[in-house]
Amino acid sequence: MTLVKALGMVLVVTLVSGATVAGLAAYTTLTNIKPGIHLEHAAGSTVAPPPSVGAAEGAVNLLLAGSDTRTGQSSFQDKADLASSSGLGNNDVTMLLHVSADHTNATVVSFPRDLVSVPICGNAISSAMLNTTLARGLSCTVQTIEKMSGLTIPYAGVIKFDGVIGMSNAVGGVSVCLATPVKDDNTYPPLDLAAGQQNLVGGNALSFLRSRHGVGDGSDLGRISNQQVFLSALARKITSDGTLNNPITLFTLANAALSNMQLSDTLTNPTSLVSIALTLKKIPLDRIVFVQYPVTPDPSDPNRVIPQPSSAEALVSALKSDRPLSLTGKLGRAATAAATPTASPTPSASPTIAPEATTTPTATSVPLPGDISGQNASQSTCTAKNK
Repeated sequence: MTLVKALGMVLVVTLVSGATVAGLAAYTTLTNIKPGIHLEHAAGSTVAPPPSVGAAEGAVNLLLAGSDTRTGQSSFQDKADLASSSGLGNNDVTMLLHVSADHTNATVVSFPRDLVSVPICGNAISSAMLNTTLARGLSCTVQTIEKMSGLTIPYAGVIKFDGVIGMSNAVGGVSVCLATPVKDDNTYPPLDLAAGQQNLVGGNALSFLRSRHGVGDGSDLGRISNQQVFLSALARKITSDGTLNNPITLFTLANAALSNMQLSDTLTNPTSLVSIALTLKKIPLDRIVFVQYPVTPDPSDPNRVIPQPSSAEALVSALKSDRPLSLTGKLGRAATAAATPTASPTPSASPTIAPEATTTPTATSVPLPGDISGQNASQSTCTAKNK
């Protein structure tokens, strides 16, 4: 959400500015856009033509995959690390942004990497894990999520490790609340963070987003809610400290992202980024909801999960309704509510049960089933390690 908004705002500045410095920075930003990937869609899908300058008409669906490839990434120089994932890599992070047709609300759905029994590349049910789809091409990931969400996804992008590091540097770090210490020797760099407010920047920001063993219950589901804590804090930061009104920060942010991203060819047209950004411009933080795609343990393998049919169907129906979503369940496995929006958290000895993530329902909102976890971007939350 924030990435697209920031990139689009850069291009808005580009289009309205005639200043030499701004023009040079804009040129540098645009030359970082690599040739796009052409997306193949499921049969029957209809993709609208690229929008003109101005907010895109109707709903917007954009998929962002986080690749774990070490190829060409300065963060990983060790031969063992380089050998663990190369080329396209796996999509350890898969997020779908859905902006409603009236541009009044947005939802970011995170899909667990360990999902099995899903339609890989839109085909028959497969035992392959969701995170293997990127190695088959970005179109495969898009087709898989299209089949699971029932939505056509015309826009997609892949971001790599160095992009996350560069973006966190560009915004001066993200202040995240830790209810308990976060220690994880399995990330690079290793994490050893004390409880309290921590400004996460550079390699620490990347390791925090990738950590499994240091947050929640050590599962990928805990990592997803940890990412939601971070992304919500990022959204609050860039909308409250003037980031989106600072051309220098925006250009730096865009360059960091674009130089480490591969976009679909539907996004390489600069007006596409502008148009999508403008659809997000007036959506309040409490109308931006982060949710985890509902799953249940795989009966045949405790290390895997499968879709929870009834709740998944309810989520898909809610997305298609284009109405605001109301959370009725709990925060994710690695999240707990902050004591106050501004106070440092009091370390919790055993945050094993996350508090409810309920949002204020409205006359038009759609309540989600209680087993769908998440939070909205306005909620102040803390990361916690389950004891």
